[in-house]
Amino acid sequence: MFLADLHVHGPHSRGTSENLSIAQLEKYARIKGVGLLGTGDFTHPIWLKALKAELKSDGHVLRTATGFPFILQTEIASIYSQGGSGRKVHQVILAPSFEVVDQINEALLKHGRLDYDGRPIFGMPAPDIVELVTGIDPMCEVIPAHIWTPWFSLFGSNSGFDSLRECYMDTAKHIHAIETGMSSDPAMNWRLSQLDNVSIVSFSDLHSFWPWRIGRESTAFDFEPDYAKLVDAIRKQKIAYTVEVDPNYGKYHLDGHRACNVVLSPAEAIKLNNTCPVCHKPLTIGVQHRVDELADRPEGYVAKGRPPYKTLLPLSEIISAVSGYGIATKACWDHYNRLVDGTNEMAVMLDMPEAELRRRTHEKIAAAILKNRVGQVKVKGGYDGVYGEPVLDSIARQKTLGDY
Repeated sequence: MFLADLHVHGPHSRGTSENLSIAQLEKYARIKGVGLLGTGDFTHPIWLKALKAELKSDGHVLRTATGFPFILQTEIASIYSQGGSGRKVHQVILAPSFEVVDQINEALLKHGRLDYDGRPIFGMPAPDIVELVTGIDPMCEVIPAHIWTPWFSLFGSNSGFDSLRECYMDTAKHIHAIETGMSSDPAMNWRLSQLDNVSIVSFSDLHSFWPWRIGRESTAFDFEPDYAKLVDAIRKQKIAYTVEVDPNYGKYHLDGHRACNVVLSPAEAIKLNNTCPVCHKPLTIGVQHRVDELADRPEGYVAKGRPPYKTLLPLSEIISAVSGYGIATKACWDHYNRLVDGTNEMAVMLDMPEAELRRRTHEKIAAAILKNRVGQVKVKGGYDGVYGEPVLDSIARQKTLGDY
């Protein structure tokens, strides 16, 4: 059994840390408890050169010199017009080998540049991307990314479609999975019967290597890392489970307008005709609202036979919320490192016995971890690009951690 995070970025993507490296990704994946990573950005020539220098195939996956497994992965943005509307759809692409990647990149170069951004933008419709990639090798996998994000996704309120078929047309038969994104979870996606025949996967879309980013959403598989087995599991809905943050933690869960500090539920937004009550401009319609629009099943619907999921906020968020330390401060990370010493974050969050938690940390942090483990930490909903925040009355802030 291992956790996979197959949507990451390298240092050449817009908005990412310039310090990203294979070594840093491996280091923090091990700290987090993630057992397989996507390489990110195999379309970028500089990053691809580094990948070829540092990763070698063992016949199943690519591995670093210290044995950590990766599979080749990138993200491509399709920006185009269809049906009289502008469309912006992002897709995660998995590929089985460097040879296949070289062919994909050669084909993409006929349609635009690859060297200006690790996540390149093409004017090609989403079906054309699928045809190009799967035509080169049918073992490539195309996964619509963060499918509910308002601006850049399959079902986005400002750029997307109302159905998988409408977007991908005849190539929909090659779409075997969708990525939830941070503002939705599997239960929200179960409400759409049109998604019954695709796997629901979750990955981090990390832009920096910090453990609160890497693996914050991930997917578990019940075999040793192997590209062919992983693709088969995705295509046959044979994943073990996914790890999700509370959808409220995502930056686009609720409706709102960041400039006016306005955040609303879907019902409240509808009453206002989806208009900001302060500036009277259109609200950014969030994921919950969009799910409600497209769902043909009621809220709370439980799908039969679907893989389970675990709802967890990152450990660093819990420490920060309880202690008041900033999430990136030395004090927060000193405490984090004491908790994960000799193990990893996922083991702490999911498996460490209560007695051991209380031995390693302050009792209020231990209590918050146990609440987090069973999904009892409430989160104030994110909106219009603003992350959600743990609600302190569900955690009880401890102003000092003393000697812990």
